[in-house]
Amino acid sequence: MNQDLGFRLRCMTHLHRRLADRSPAKAQMEHVTGTHGWVIGYLYDHRHEDIFQRDLERVFQMRRSTASGILQLMEKNELITRESVRHDARLKKLCLTDKALRLHESFGRDLKCIENAMVRDIPESEIAAFRRTLDKIMQNLCTYEKELTDTEPIEKEECPSCT
Repeated sequence: MNQDLGFRLRCMTHLHRRLADRSPAKAQMEHVTGTHGWVIGYLYDHRHEDIFQRDLERVFQMRRSTASGILQLMEKNELITRESVRHDARLKKLCLTDKALRLHESFGRDLKCIENAMVRDIPESEIAAFRRTLDKIMQNLCTYEKELTDTEPIEKEECPSCT
């Protein structure tokens, strides 16, 4: 019954989001969406690199307009700033504010608890196999999207699930 994979992934995503929304840290985060949390996490993990909007578009598989809207709202809510870089005045790197750093720390603890609950009683070998399978599914979907839209294919190294 291969046709229910998308449905199961969607259900799992909704349950994960519901649990994250009920976390103690989330209750203190006014105007912060789940996507904002993922962006904050990504920027935090890459805080020693220059990250630009186009990087988020690639990593999160989102269109330019979607990324722009998300980042504008994050700026408005004082979660990020955009700062010029020396080598190209047109580029603005994304930087987390102190407010975002505090949110990341508290919400990160709650997400770690959810992650631990997700993998409870599942052997590491099964989790590793599941990750590999998800990576393959993601790459298949990236290839299929390319076929449908006739856009540049996402290289395996660039596909967020494969890195």
